[in-house]
Amino acid sequence: MIHRGKAYARAGLIGNPSDGYFGKTISISLRNYEASVSCYESPRLTILPTRDGRLDFDSIDGLVQDVARHGYYGGVRLIKAAIKRFGEYCRDEDIELRSRNCTLEYETDIPIRVGLAGSSGIVCAAIRALMVFYDVEIPKTLLPNLILSVELDELGIGAGLQDRVIQVYEGAVYMDFDRAKIELQGHGEYVPLDPSSLPPLFVAYHSHLAEGTEITHNDLRSRYDRGDQQVHLAMKQFASLAEQARDCIAAGRGGEIGPLMDANFDLRAQLVPISKGNWRLIEIGREHGAHVKFAGSGGAVIGTYDGDPQRLARIRQAYEAFEASVIEPQVGGG
Repeated sequence: MIHRGKAYARAGLIGNPSDGYFGKTISISLRNYEASVSCYESPRLTILPTRDGRLDFDSIDGLVQDVARHGYYGGVRLIKAAIKRFGEYCRDEDIELRSRNCTLEYETDIPIRVGLAGSSGIVCAAIRALMVFYDVEIPKTLLPNLILSVELDELGIGAGLQDRVIQVYEGAVYMDFDRAKIELQGHGEYVPLDPSSLPPLFVAYHSHLAEGTEITHNDLRSRYDRGDQQVHLAMKQFASLAEQARDCIAAGRGGEIGPLMDANFDLRAQLVPISKGNWRLIEIGREHGAHVKFAGSGGAVIGTYDGDPQRLARIRQAYEAFEASVIEPQVGGG
């Protein structure tokens, strides 16, 4: 029997990157894209790479292009680390795994390295597949912590809980990562929001502007740990923007969050350098009457507009002229 786990792409609606710093965020699922992992019984524990994890190329140019797009590591290391952490979790919780091996295969159409949670999607899908295969239940509130530990602790990739929470809970979720709450109960407060109360949204991304999340997070983490007052104050401001957006959405006034999204990006731009191409992703939306911010760490933006189909058509046309792709989020949930 084949067991499958899957996870959707996501976009940070507001509050990021404070999720890694005891802040508050709102994130949404993008059911437009997903990662899936298949798991079936086999004599040995085996991980099968996809085409993106291949080690043979047509030429040196082919290798150069592959590394530029996917980096030096594909999904195999993520699944390998996920299996390790899953095994350790079961050992620490005195969960006895059935004595059988499996083969894991993965596939994903989540755009790579553009801040739409492609890596955590593979990890989440793998953990879910292993849970089904070995008949293991992990509390929903704690599952994002386990998924995060795969990249943060095993692979040394700087990241926060936001991606993992939304990929576990799905839909639209307000997240409060208050330190005291996490230390007391082992997780934050995760409150689903009604997706029908969200304003009209779009996501635009450019594969050539891909930038690993670690580039942003590792520098911010270093500054935060050194007590950089600008970073500490900004994290509180990001959290405040998320709170205000939550109140608007909960009150059925989702259309009012646009200026808050603009403020989120403007604050981020004061903290970290923004490449010319990523600036252009923001400018295109704003030039056409939208409110725009990064969906993650760069390479993709999320925007809101007044709902006019003609405006969205102009926005789409402008982004496509920049060779960026545009989607309307399929959020689900609710």
